[in-house]
Amino acid sequence: MATYAVGDLQGCLKPLQCLLERVEFDPARDRLWLVGDLVNRGPDSLGTLRFLYGMREAVTCVLGNHDLHLLAAAHNIERLKKADTLQPILDAPDRADLLDWLRRQKLMHYDEQRDIALVHAGIAPQWSISKALRRAAEVEEALRDDARFPLFLDGMYGNEPALWDKDLTGVTRLRVITNYFTRMRFCKADGTLDLKSKEGLGSAPPGYAPWFSHKQRKTRGQKIIFGHWAALEGQCEEPGLFALDTGCVWGGAMTLLNVDSGERHRCECNEDPA
Repeated sequence: MATYAVGDLQGCLKPLQCLLERVEFDPARDRLWLVGDLVNRGPDSLGTLRFLYGMREAVTCVLGNHDLHLLAAAHNIERLKKADTLQPILDAPDRADLLDWLRRQKLMHYDEQRDIALVHAGIAPQWSISKALRRAAEVEEALRDDARFPLFLDGMYGNEPALWDKDLTGVTRLRVITNYFTRMRFCKADGTLDLKSKEGLGSAPPGYAPWFSHKQRKTRGQKIIFGHWAALEGQCEEPGLFALDTGCVWGGAMTLLNVDSGERHRCECNEDPA
């Protein structure tokens, strides 16, 4: 039995299948961790979602911003953008099963035995693992609650508040939690977010730095697998951190990590995003 983690898929099914074939992945025996952004921008978002759903018992998944965008579009809360490749999912006869499975996924997974966390974008520097899990659970509960689910999606979009405050309530509280887990790249040492800068490490606005670089980060030294930040090209020098988004959808590569051995596999992605 082996456990693998793979970077952002974004509808790139063929490279994922290439990687799984390379390691002779067997869903009856092995496990696959997904860092989120399963869909969108790539050539086969529907096929990717169906493929994962078909082996869902072998999959551990955290949600990314594109996955949440799909859920919002499916509930007529957000319109599709020109670059989105989500319409085939919305038109699919099995959309209800696929979307119901997606909304029941986590925002953060923590493997206690391995002492390793799985998130899409990162963990706020002011949160410990235990606090991060509690904050993630708040959003997960809203996603799974039929009454609260559409209210959460309706209030999910926006860059404010830019800083966590334990006294926040309602959808405002859920929004900032969601932004930390699914959109964060740069922030201040106190956790104040900048959600506009998307390039590499050197593009941080004055006073901001990559979320993982702050010396007082509560999870410093903790093993964390994350994606979201394609401009890092899989490079992160912080001990214990594994950056897996290597920009497949932008013509880069898809990366698969053996969680226990640390061995990485890459499949080059030559298809341009739709």
